[in-house]
Amino acid sequence: MDRGVRLALGSNIGDRESHLAAARDQIADRILNEMECSPILETEAVGPPQGHYLNQVVRGISRHLDPLRLLEECLQIETRLGRVRHLKWGPRVIDIDLLTFGSTERDQQPLTLPHPRILERFFVLAPWAQLEPEFQISRGGKTIKELLGQLGHPSPNEVFR
Repeated sequence: MDRGVRLALGSNIGDRESHLAAARDQIADRILNEMECSPILETEAVGPPQGHYLNQVVRGISRHLDPLRLLEECLQIETRLGRVRHLKWGPRVIDIDLLTFGSTERDQQPLTLPHPRILERFFVLAPWAQLEPEFQISRGGKTIKELLGQLGHPSPNEVFR
């Protein structure tokens, strides 16, 4: 079973860089072996008016065989780091999204894999393209680099911190 996992991290409240670092530390301790990280990207928020986000994608090998267990661990890390869920797409101390879990395809609550909005999210695709541009998402078979190019945003090299 392929347990290669990609996670998207984001923060737009407080010391955003420290929140990302704390999330990476806990992910390395509890979730992923052989973790690699993209550069950090600053982007405008999607949703209600709020501050800019710092975004990053990490990949590694899951310590969990079950993607639902991995999702539960991600939610626990968010809670430990101070995330409170008040407003959909609202500001957050930390956000951890499970993008892929091996070649698993799943479409039922509480988890859809691959993440259903990958194809439209510059703030995910841009850092991910810096980490593994030739990775193919099972839906559509396009690479991360190709998907990013379809969005029509500025080159990721122009917006990285």
